[in-house]
Amino acid sequence: MFALLLRFYDPQLGAVRIDGVDVRSMDPIALRRLIAVVPQEPVIFATSVLENVRYGRPQATLEEVRHACEQAHATEFVERLPQTFGTQLGERGVTLSGGQRQRLSIARALLADRPILLLDEATSSLDAASERMVQQALDTLARGRTTLVIAHRLATVQHANRIVVLDRGAIVAEGTHPELMRQGGLYANLATLQFLDSGVRKLERVA
Repeated sequence: MFALLLRFYDPQLGAVRIDGVDVRSMDPIALRRLIAVVPQEPVIFATSVLENVRYGRPQATLEEVRHACEQAHATEFVERLPQTFGTQLGERGVTLSGGQRQRLSIARALLADRPILLLDEATSSLDAASERMVQQALDTLARGRTTLVIAHRLATVQHANRIVVLDRGAIVAEGTHPELMRQGGLYANLATLQFLDSGVRKLERVA
């Protein structure tokens, strides 16, 4: 679905429209300039923190990059790096943790400031502490934008305006979290299992 939105290929039936405009009538570069993506595995280049974040908007100033990192809760670890924003990160960001790489990816998307945001399992590979920080940054990033989220962790989408449940490529249910819980079915079963499991883990940590 994200590949269709980004027009890596076109649908054989139907159409993808943004504000009523079929994306097939749009220049692919112009289309992609409307969209920011935060993937499950963030792409970090073997260059500085500054250039990694500025990839979202190459002409951005250091202050603009710093502000984006503050919003993404990344400043706290960036300022501990040897050369702060000038620190070289190594191939694929090997010097950073998964949560740190993800927060830089979010800072990049904040700096790009696109009207459409695609989140592809953006917290699925993180531990609980990192997930909390990244989720706070994602909440900031999503404000005022059309945001589409791919998620298996249903806690990340329970406040969405609309949830579409897919099973083996087919839509099996649509609605808000409370509506889908009342309907029962796949979503309600998964949510019950996940939230019950989350509650057990919290009790274990308290104990």
